Amino acid sequence: MQRVFSGVQPTGIAHLGNYLGAFRNWVALQASHECIYCVVDLHAITENWQTGGTLAQQTREMAAMLLACGIDAQKHILFAQSSVRAHAQLAWIFNCVARIGWLNRMTQFKDKAGKNRENASSGLYVYPNLMAADILAYHATGVPVGEDQRQHLELANDIAQKFNHDCGTEFFPRIEPLIMGPAPRVMSLRDGTKKMSKSDASDQSRINLTDDPDTIALKIRRAKTDPEPLPSEARGLEHRPEARNLVGIYAALESVDHAAVLREHGGKGFGTFKDTLAALLIDKLRPIAAEARRLLDDPSSVDAVLRDGAQRAAAIADPIVAEAERLVGFLRP
Repeated sequence: MQRVFSGVQPTGIAHLGNYLGAFRNWVALQASHECIYCVVDLHAITENWQTGGTLAQQTREMAAMLLACGIDAQKHILFAQSSVRAHAQLAWIFNCVARIGWLNRMTQFKDKAGKNRENASSGLYVYPNLMAADILAYHATGVPVGEDQRQHLELANDIAQKFNHDCGTEFFPRIEPLIMGPAPRVMSLRDGTKKMSKSDASDQSRINLTDDPDTIALKIRRAKTDPEPLPSEARGLEHRPEARNLVGIYAALESVDHAAVLREHGGKGFGTFKDTLAALLIDKLRPIAAEARRLLDDPSSVDAVLRDGAQRAAAIADPIVAEAERLVGFLRP
């Protein structure tokens, strides 16, 4: 059975884009793969340096949300990244394997650092090396990825190949991206040309998985649209980003294509369609929010899941990283 690894940062509240683009796929993979899922708190501090209990609480909340979405932490593994030291140990080795030229080509660093590049943390710069360590510490061979992570996955394979070549071994396997069918690209409710994001200043731009039914209905009602009715064919959504986004959300929730949605709703005004979409969102998300609240009412239960997951994750990763260290030549008296 193929081993899969994936992770999510615990910064901000999980939103509809996270659910449709990642979490729902993670749940589906559990039926056919050995799954290791991680709340990546080490990655979180590359941009959001903070001290105290905020990060710990956000980590707990993200874990609760994953459980509420359907992650089975008994059959599979869910843990907090910082609880398994093998990630940091292997990341340092990979810092020394990866070449500066490789990292300079990473477009995500350029996007995140922007004009403030000189002020970005060095952790953000070597983020892809830690991501490679996250996956290869488990000899995972499958990673569900979006387009924004494909370049990082290619770098992880370059690192694995160079390590193997330099050490004269075939120790680390090749990683393959897992394609889960057409991934819905969920855009902002305020601007259909921008992705829905936890970092957007406006809460009205996104549907949080914790939103109550009234809030969901209000956000959809206020979502930006254009004055024309919905088209009857999918090609009519071209150059209409807000219309395309709302139709895409509906299609993703119902697991159909745009054309099927427009066969039913084409020609209607947005008022009627928005009411139908809001009702569908509420039906799909209300059980998730309720289960997350139930779990967080007993935070010790979430902590127990993460603690058990960390122990099971370490049992896999520690021997792999110990062998990598031996191949490097570290002395272990």
